[in-house]
Amino acid sequence: MKNILMLGGILMALMANGQTETIYDYEVETIEGETISLSKFKGKKMLIVNTASKCGFTPQYKQLEELYQMFKDKDFVILGFPSNDFLSQEPGTNEEIAEFCQKNYGVTFPMMAKIKVKGKNKAPLYNYLTSKELNGHSDSKVKWNFQKYLIGKDGKIEGMHYSKVIPTDPEIVNWVIGE
Repeated sequence: MKNILMLGGILMALMANGQTETIYDYEVETIEGETISLSKFKGKKMLIVNTASKCGFTPQYKQLEELYQMFKDKDFVILGFPSNDFLSQEPGTNEEIAEFCQKNYGVTFPMMAKIKVKGKNKAPLYNYLTSKELNGHSDSKVKWNFQKYLIGKDGKIEGMHYSKVIPTDPEIVNWVIGE
């Protein structure tokens, strides 16, 4: 609780000075239960995606993994955040989700613990991703599973794509390679 209050004070000071946060100001929990700072990915482009195992878009796990394999050695990472916010399409535990992703799609990109991506209990990271006041880029709403946020090497949002845009879409691939 003390850390949360301290972080809140730091964030208020940054906002008072007209400075926005970066993704590196956040910690998240991995699907294995380890807390990591997103500063671990400093200098890499990140694709952040909310996922679900029982969604019509679930086959995008395959394309996410393909994209990750193509560019993981080129300062790029994908972070998957399972969420049960849309029609209960991610009912499993973290362990069940990890097993599902590996067994069905061979997922090797980092998966995080299940979180809320909308509503009053929305995870702090998703408050950042969806609030222009915090991210300095744009306001957005997470409309469905597999919405993608594109984060530049400087830790700031550079774009967002809704669920229907597949991970291997030329616009996303060109962003990853810098075109």
